[in-house]
Amino acid sequence: MALVLVPVLLPLLVGLWFWSRPLLSGTWRHSPAWFAWSAVLLLLGAGVSYLAGSLAGASLDPEEACHGAGQTYDRAYRRAHFAEYTRWFPLHDRCHAGYDLVPAWVNPALVALPVLALLCLARAARLGVGRRRGGRRGAS
Repeated sequence: MALVLVPVLLPLLVGLWFWSRPLLSGTWRHSPAWFAWSAVLLLLGAGVSYLAGSLAGASLDPEEACHGAGQTYDRAYRRAHFAEYTRWFPLHDRCHAGYDLVPAWVNPALVALPVLALLCLARAARLGVGRRRGGRRGAS
């Protein structure tokens, strides 16, 4: 099991180390690349969040997944709300009206992470344009 996690954890740790160096030194405020990479990491986090939500209770038998979570399975409720399970957003996989197999943090993360990524990209673009304009003025 540990050998399986190494190909995933090693690049993640190396990426976090490179990402955190400007953060610790304070140079991140003026680095368009730091904001661009932050946007990439935020979008990857959104993808992982979507995957976690879509695979919640990832059993071919939803009744089995509900029983595995210690909940009763309401077949009539699932039939009446079938459209909920086929939508891309918000993610739901309800056993009954009061319990959802999709963790509560998934849908807010699917909104917040792309918004933060967009803000990071906007900041990176603003810093990049400011740096380019500043460089042209200095050359004249």
